[in-house]
Amino acid sequence: MNSDPKPNPVTLEICPRGETSRRALAALGGKRQDRFISFESPALLFKVLTRKRWELLATMTGAGAISIREAARRVGRDVKAVHGDVTALLNAGLLRKTEQGKILFPYDAVHGDFMLSAA
Repeated sequence: MNSDPKPNPVTLEICPRGETSRRALAALGGKRQDRFISFESPALLFKVLTRKRWELLATMTGAGAISIREAARRVGRDVKAVHGDVTALLNAGLLRKTEQGKILFPYDAVHGDFMLSAA
């Protein structure tokens, strides 16, 4: 018997608004959807997921709920700068805030789903 917990990944994608709306309607109709966070353009994805924010997510993966101060300590950065990054990641839906005011990356993996092709 496998006692490993079920994986909890999130998929980051570049997706037109229509596809995101279709998925939301399917979910409202009771069809289970995977966990997606969609961005309308590559520019928006890379504006939100800067190198330092990606490092913050990597550090928080599997860490459970922690304070912003603890997150800053773990990545070796200034608390004020990490606070700004946390705010952006909360707004994008990548982080969650607990009732105790701590921050949580609620996934155990990130999958990128996007492709660059000729126009």
